[in-house]
Amino acid sequence: MSAGCDVLDVKPTDSIPAEAVFKNKAGIERGIVGSYSSLQSLSYYGRTFYLFGDLAADNLEHPADATNSDYGEVDNNSILPENGSVDGIWAGIYDGINVANNVIVKVPGMTDMTNAEKNQALGELYFLRALNHFNLVNLFGNIPIKIAPTVGVDKLDASRDPVNEVYNQIIIDLKFAEDNLLPSASKKIRASRYAATALLARVYLYNKEYDLAWEKANDVISDGGYALLPDFNSIFSSDGSAETIFEIDFIEVDRNRIAEYNFPKSLNGRREVQPTSNLISAFEPGDIRKNASIAYDGTNAYANKYIDLSKGEDNVIVLRLAEMFLIRAEAEANKTSPNLTAVAADIDTIRGRSNLGQTTAVTKNDLLLAIEQERRVEFAFEGQRWNDLVRTGRAIAVIPTVSNSNKTLFPVPLSELQTNKSPEMIQNPGYN
Repeated sequence: MSAGCDVLDVKPTDSIPAEAVFKNKAGIERGIVGSYSSLQSLSYYGRTFYLFGDLAADNLEHPADATNSDYGEVDNNSILPENGSVDGIWAGIYDGINVANNVIVKVPGMTDMTNAEKNQALGELYFLRALNHFNLVNLFGNIPIKIAPTVGVDKLDASRDPVNEVYNQIIIDLKFAEDNLLPSASKKIRASRYAATALLARVYLYNKEYDLAWEKANDVISDGGYALLPDFNSIFSSDGSAETIFEIDFIEVDRNRIAEYNFPKSLNGRREVQPTSNLISAFEPGDIRKNASIAYDGTNAYANKYIDLSKGEDNVIVLRLAEMFLIRAEAEANKTSPNLTAVAADIDTIRGRSNLGQTTAVTKNDLLLAIEQERRVEFAFEGQRWNDLVRTGRAIAVIPTVSNSNKTLFPVPLSELQTNKSPEMIQNPGYN
């Protein structure tokens, strides 16, 4: 296992004493909170998964003097199956799925909960299970769908399900969440109806169901009650802004280490990643997002959307309104008879907030490239760039180290292949 691996950061919960814990509504609530806490793993949104979404693409790179070799493999798109950080992502996300499943099976039997309370609880848990499966399928391709709890060593030998079946399960879970959650949550760290709708918009876009992606994104924009903040920097300067739809809660005892891995050593960071010169030059002159996303220590650039190095208490944003405008634009552009004027208008909404003029793109292809560009600079260091290039088929053209389609998937961790004895648990092509 390579230096600095993240699999050690995962705390397995495959032996939850369910009968002892989930006896009443209070126990279910603790289980739900535990399911959200799974997102805080350092292997997941607490650091690695979030950073890899830019590091595997062309937004971040692994500096020559950095020490975590796992990160170097991802930067070079030459990942070994024994990569400990990738192992940590797989294990951490499946751990989160298992925590949710252990609570889900207990909800129907709670005698002190009304049907509405049960459906609200299940809605949150299904939202989390869908988010977890979605993140896995986009990194690894065919994956085991887990909708029942794993206890002890039972049900460890699971086959890989086709991508379309994984998406079907994700959509089933999110539709239930959308139908049963309250329109807004008391805090953005809990799932709401519009968080489910926003995630559905992303799922439908990735799955190339463009009419549905447009519909869901439009629902959030029109009825969700969210607002683009006039100051881009203020999105990240405080938690729970009017623009964010769903965030992951971090506090000092459950902190993230994103700033630690981004910040230079002179500022007490580890500098395992740094912005690429290609990204820096991608910002147009006058784009206010550049100074809000990138800072300098002398001549060395570093990402600074998340800046709480000492306590790691920055909430990590998963869904925000700006993405809905760009999803609506991309979905419209990909319709059979697109309204290209409407596409440009949504792009211009995001550009206008960023102090830029209207897009010069006119044709469908040019508008799609304009959306790709806006997504790159708008969501720089928010973990979306890799998925964007892979799902649009642009990774090979844009990233020099992605030489063939095999490299658009991460390898299934070696530990999974060694412990999962299903004959259908095989490695992704190109990693044997």
